[in-house]
Amino acid sequence: MTDAARPSAKSAVLRSSAFAPFAVRSFRFLWPANIATSWAFEMETLILGWYVLVETQSVFLLTVFASLQWFGTLISPMFGVVGDRIGHRVLLCAMRTYYALQAGVLMILAFTDMLTPTYVLVISGLMGMLRPSDMVMRFSLVGEIMPPAQLMGAMSVERTTSDSARVFGALSGAGLITLLGMGWAYVTIMIFYALSLLLTLGAKTARVRAHREAGESGSSKTPSPWRDLRAGFAYVWKTPVLLAAMCLAFLVNLTAYPLVLGLLPYVAKEIYQTDQTGLGYLVASFSCGGLIGSIALMRFGASVRAGRWMLIFCALWYVMLGIFSQMPSLSLGIVFLALAGCAQSFALIPLVALLLRNCDERFRGRIMGLRMFAIYGLPIGLLIAGPLIGALGYPTMALLYCLIGLVFSFLIAAYWHRQVWRLDAPANSR
Repeated sequence: MTDAARPSAKSAVLRSSAFAPFAVRSFRFLWPANIATSWAFEMETLILGWYVLVETQSVFLLTVFASLQWFGTLISPMFGVVGDRIGHRVLLCAMRTYYALQAGVLMILAFTDMLTPTYVLVISGLMGMLRPSDMVMRFSLVGEIMPPAQLMGAMSVERTTSDSARVFGALSGAGLITLLGMGWAYVTIMIFYALSLLLTLGAKTARVRAHREAGESGSSKTPSPWRDLRAGFAYVWKTPVLLAAMCLAFLVNLTAYPLVLGLLPYVAKEIYQTDQTGLGYLVASFSCGGLIGSIALMRFGASVRAGRWMLIFCALWYVMLGIFSQMPSLSLGIVFLALAGCAQSFALIPLVALLLRNCDERFRGRIMGLRMFAIYGLPIGLLIAGPLIGALGYPTMALLYCLIGLVFSFLIAAYWHRQVWRLDAPANSR
């Protein structure tokens, strides 16, 4: 029995509170561990992205660098399979040990003046093999330790880790490299990774090997991981509500996230003619909006109809991004980027909660892995964006992406109307 299932007076009092998930002991360890990891991720992305752009003066290499951060989405489903087998916490600890080691390598290269864009791209590619799957494991672990009634609230709290990280990473990352230099900035990053590992070790779970209890335990052979993976694909394909959410996740990664994750250094430097500080403000504004949305859902998430919310606010996200792309000044851009961040949280937190609520617990890790597989749309969108910016300019390219996103969001809502839009649909259960 997990600590999430043990009744207590404290959990009864907090049940309706925005802080209800913290009644679960393991969540009190996991949340700060995830914050430390996310902060370090964002600091690295901003510091290295700016370094690549300044050293190479190439928007193409910037999009390559940004794409490498998500290269591991190709193998995220297999991480889900491994996590279902050996335990999500065990695999997450191993991954966070690796993050600290690679940060140490970059720190040494920076202190010895051996750092080059080539080394940054190579190490970023190696890091990108694991980085997307961190989200797979943390979501799976939240689903494992939290009771279903608190999933929306827990996912809202969890979402604050990435939103606060983008604020903290954007502002502190730019400040650290300006004041201390690359080497000392990486000392700080390595400390964050080490802290996240120690805290993750405290997130105890009493894990059940569900796939064996479901009838596979009678077999004398060890189940094939590839067969487990195929079973996960088949499960999503045969479950319309999950398939609709996966398609929407791929769409926003293909057409929305490139505008706010990989291309903001280009927008700051070439459109607004600003420096690292201006870039930090842009990243922080989007994340502040996302953080506001996450905090709002912490309190009111229990009343949200997940299917409708993810569709409505996905469309609003595209509208805000389209307006942002046409703004002539940094101050106006910051305002609409913050509104886009808020809409993003209102769309994606219900999407993840919908997946966790509507999937069999035997497939939880694999479903989250397939959800992260949808992030492969991000590097595709980034690599297509580079040539389009050269041919059309950033404002036209961004507006084109937003229009495509709006059209396909409507098509998803129309095709899976019964599963994700109707009030009596599984996706809209409370």
